[in-house]
Amino acid sequence: MTAAESGTREKIYEVDELTRVEGEGSLVLHVRKGKVLEARLRIFEAPRYFEQIVVERTPDEVIDIVARICGICPVAYQMSAVHAFEDLFGVKVDPEVRALRRLLYCGEWIESHALHIYLLHLPDFLGYDSAIALAHDDRPAVERGLRMKKIGNRILEILGGRPIHPVSVRVGGFSRAPRRADLEPLRAPLAAALEDAKETVKLVAGLTAPEFEREPRMVALHHPKEYPYNHGHIQSTDGVDLRPSDWDRAFREVQVEGSMALHARTKDGATYLLGPASRITLDAEQLHPIARELLAETGMADAIRTNIYWSVLARAIELTHAIAEAIDIVDGYRPPIESRVAWTPKSGVAAWSTEAPRGLLFHRYEIDGRGRVSAAQIVPPTSQNQGAIEDDLRRFAPRIIDLPDDEATLRLEQLIRSYDPCISCATHFLDVRILRD
Repeated sequence: MTAAESGTREKIYEVDELTRVEGEGSLVLHVRKGKVLEARLRIFEAPRYFEQIVVERTPDEVIDIVARICGICPVAYQMSAVHAFEDLFGVKVDPEVRALRRLLYCGEWIESHALHIYLLHLPDFLGYDSAIALAHDDRPAVERGLRMKKIGNRILEILGGRPIHPVSVRVGGFSRAPRRADLEPLRAPLAAALEDAKETVKLVAGLTAPEFEREPRMVALHHPKEYPYNHGHIQSTDGVDLRPSDWDRAFREVQVEGSMALHARTKDGATYLLGPASRITLDAEQLHPIARELLAETGMADAIRTNIYWSVLARAIELTHAIAEAIDIVDGYRPPIESRVAWTPKSGVAAWSTEAPRGLLFHRYEIDGRGRVSAAQIVPPTSQNQGAIEDDLRRFAPRIIDLPDDEATLRLEQLIRSYDPCISCATHFLDVRILRD
């Protein structure tokens, strides 16, 4: 970090490379006389052109390709795509296939949230530079996180064929459904992981977070009977209520100068917040009873809504939910009659939204008469959250300008890490404009 200061009380904070986030980005904060002139989360990774790569591909090819967008949350990308295609083609899957997809989601949320809490974010709260330094003083805590991440990856491996970039998801179901005997070995480690998750909630609820309060517009899927993974309506704290295919009726992508990634705004130009804090706020009643009870015991639902630093607690609650639900699915599992139902492609628009660990993810595909993709739009959570991140930086900056530079920088980086940004996922498209005289 570098900070420049003049007699006019002007400071420029520059974090050239953010650490303990997924991907590469930087922060510039320009403050003059207590007023924030600029707060910019810069993304300088090259665009990866996934929206173009899937053109001319079949639906099942697309499902495999989009899994490569992220090594932490490939399931969300697969599920947004598969549900989009199934919605267009009128495919109805076996109820046990639906349950297996939720179990696959549980695995992803477990490994992602455990990774974020223990390896990326907890060091901020406990005064360590890294999880390695934390492990030197508190090895059992880091091992607790790694145990939970391991069982999450094991679920992906059993259902998806491998722990990273699974390959079994198909339109109409799975390429192969597991036998009951395949899932039974998960039961004991999941039971142990549930105790680890409960300890995680206690640990995190006892942390001290920076004071920060605001009332953001929050957006998440909402389902009346289940915590949202891949079904429900897109809802917001200010009244949005849309089918998961209709994201673009209320939101839009915008290009921001100086960024390799598109941002997203509401149609009226406002920013909004996705992710665990939004889901807890909009969907707390749908949490697994074990997780719902833990949330009530903390008494911190309002803090989660108003203070982004407490998103770490929201993740701990969701971690508990995902493990508890995984146990229920494993206990009640019966192999489906068919692992995959037949389907017939047709032309039209296929679109759907699901909940990645970091928030709402939207896919839209135009399908031609051959059943192949002719155009695609993929809107990751981080590209939607970037505006909210910058809004929070502007609001929070006046609180830290009198702190020593190192401490101020830590607080700013900690705020960004509260969103668990997956920066690589946000860099899919660059609008190249060539101006000629």
